[in-house]
Amino acid sequence: MRSSSNSKAVAAAGRKKKGEAAAWPWWGFLLVGGCFGGGSGGGGGGGGARGKKVRPRGGGVGQQLRRLSFTDLTGASDQDLSVSLVGSNLHVFSVAELRAATRGFVSGNFLGEGGFGPVYKGFVDDGVKPGLKPQAIAVKLWDPEGAQGHKEWLAEVIFLGQLRHPNLVKLVGYCCEDEHRLLVYEYMEHRSLENHLFKQIPAVLPWSTRLNIAVGAAKGLAFLHDAEKPVIYRDFKASNILLDSDYKAKLSDFGLAKDGPEGDDTHVSTRVMGTHGYAAPEYIMTGHLTAKSDVYSFGVVLLEILTGRHAVDKTRPNREQSLVEYARPCLRDPLRLARIMDPAMEGRYSPAAAREAAAVAYRCLSGSAKNRPDMSAVVDALEPLLAATDDVPVGPVVLFAAPEADAEEEKEKQREKDGRQRQRQRQRATRKVDEQQHHRHGRRRLRTSPPKESPRKLGACRNEEFWVWHLPADHKA
Repeated sequence: MRSSSNSKAVAAAGRKKKGEAAAWPWWGFLLVGGCFGGGSGGGGGGGGARGKKVRPRGGGVGQQLRRLSFTDLTGASDQDLSVSLVGSNLHVFSVAELRAATRGFVSGNFLGEGGFGPVYKGFVDDGVKPGLKPQAIAVKLWDPEGAQGHKEWLAEVIFLGQLRHPNLVKLVGYCCEDEHRLLVYEYMEHRSLENHLFKQIPAVLPWSTRLNIAVGAAKGLAFLHDAEKPVIYRDFKASNILLDSDYKAKLSDFGLAKDGPEGDDTHVSTRVMGTHGYAAPEYIMTGHLTAKSDVYSFGVVLLEILTGRHAVDKTRPNREQSLVEYARPCLRDPLRLARIMDPAMEGRYSPAAAREAAAVAYRCLSGSAKNRPDMSAVVDALEPLLAATDDVPVGPVVLFAAPEADAEEEKEKQREKDGRQRQRQRQRATRKVDEQQHHRHGRRRLRTSPPKESPRKLGACRNEEFWVWHLPADHKA
């Protein structure tokens, strides 16, 4: 009887704990986080009282047993945040520490500026935080006058604090002190893809590097979409793809990221945010956000990689200002594709690989979301192209331009031939009319061909020709 009573008591206690975990959605993560023994800024727990082994995070599989969602910590205080992310290995910095690391945010360390604020290069080691290896960092400061604020800062900390993948930029830590909001990343030596495509800094990206970047970025998106709790990136663009010392692509800036739909939900409803030219048409029209919205944005960036053109360029002629509208119809025609390929590469690329990559971009840019591939399928299609180097020209060539020029020349010759044929038909008709007039009035036949000094233009309307050439001489002006 006593053993039966004890069993009931244990069962009741278990039900009580289960109910408490359900009432506090992020508290369960807190308990699990402590078992990881992470080294967040303020330190971290040991291995746990019972020494329970937990699968480590890392590489492409690194994910906690339960990842915190953005809504779990929307109203969290700084202290709640640091405790809740105890298993994430994030370091909590002070403003003074980051000021010292960047030498007072000196202008010589300025790297650039985005929607959140300016970014500065710095350096930290275990003298700043015990256990922190010496490394270069990039510190992003919140600009109160900028387009983003605390909500975007919090999203960045929550997502990058828990997600680990070779193609996601590593968040080293953060600072939340008074009104200050700062983010600390690993330093990416070659900055963004945007700089290399459109500013050619330091030089033109070769074809193989472009393909590697496209594949790496696709893997980063596929990891987010295929996670147990999916993430929609929402702001995929060339400026958010950073390149390390080996030109490996890593996605950065998760301020607009959203947790994807779960269960029976097909989409996430949200206000439309992003960058003009990259957002999917259905998202702009309805505010319905899905993983296929990211796929469309990837297609735009892949098109930029192929063509070296901006998604939106107001300096170009009207029909070329929208890259998707201008270039997508060319992607399935090898001759037209060759015409829009980035001239900066000077023909040094694999035609076969370019055609395959263009086919992937074409499918990603479909106006219907259901017709776009998943990012995992995009990776499967692009990755084999990395080996297609046997047909890459070794120097500048004009093989692609020549067929297009020949085609235009043939069209021009055909137009001239058609014009001459129409002219002969008109002349025969004119002669017939002149003969009838000659027989009817007994008058001399009029000249049927125009004088050599005539300004007559090919293609002028027939009535004008007739008026000019066949009006009696005494009625001409």
